[in-house]
This record gives sequence, structure tokens and C-alpha cells, in this order.
Amino acid sequence: MRKFLAVSIAFTAFLGFAMAEEFGAVLKKVDGNKITVQKNKKGEKGEEVVLTVAEKVKVAKGKVNVETKKVEVGEAIEGGLKNENLAKGGAFVRLTTNDDNHVTQILVVERKKKKE
Repeated sequence: MRKFLAVSIAFTAFLGFAMAEEFGAVLKKVDGNKITVQKNKKGEKGEEVVLTVAEKVKVAKGKVNVETKKVEVGEAIEGGLKNENLAKGGAFVRLTTNDDNHVTQILVVERKKKKE
């Protein structure tokens, strides 16, 4: 019985982690509480998807930590999704979604400039 309980707890925890998702994308369009993004895959363009934004979405600048190679939360972006730089599209973002597939966090990451 203990084994079954341990396995079911582990499975439930795994399922919770599998539902939420974090991924990089290019923000194409903002339309109210819906955003159109193009998911990124290494070296190739991904599919365009329309996602619903959570009511209390966190919109901030993202900083890439070179040591951990992860995007960390920076300062909040004034105006959130209504900020004119985001509204026009084209920004590289790191999105976090919840179990309901609503976007809960948007981190805007500056692209590296190519050296000439």
C-alpha cells in the first residue's frame, strides 16, 4: 500500500510539471488578452500559435544568466502588454504557461547583436 501511495504521489507531481510549459517565442501580435507567437526551435522557425494571457500576467524584461544559461526575471515593463514596443510585435520572449495553457509570465529578452 505504501508503494502504491508513493508511486501515485510521484506520478501526480510529474503530471503537474508536465502540464505547465516554458518556451521561447517571437511575439507576433497582441490582441486584448490573446497573443500570437511563433514558437522557437533551435535553428528553425516553429509554428504560430494563439495563446490566452492570464488576467494577472507578469510582463518583465528577461536577463540571460550566462552561467546557468537560463532567463531570469528583470524589471517590470511599464504598461505590460499594452506597452507600444510589445504591441507592434517582433520581440523575442520567454513564455510560461499554467496547467490551463494560459500565459502567466512574459519575459522580453534582447537579442544578441551579431558581430561583424
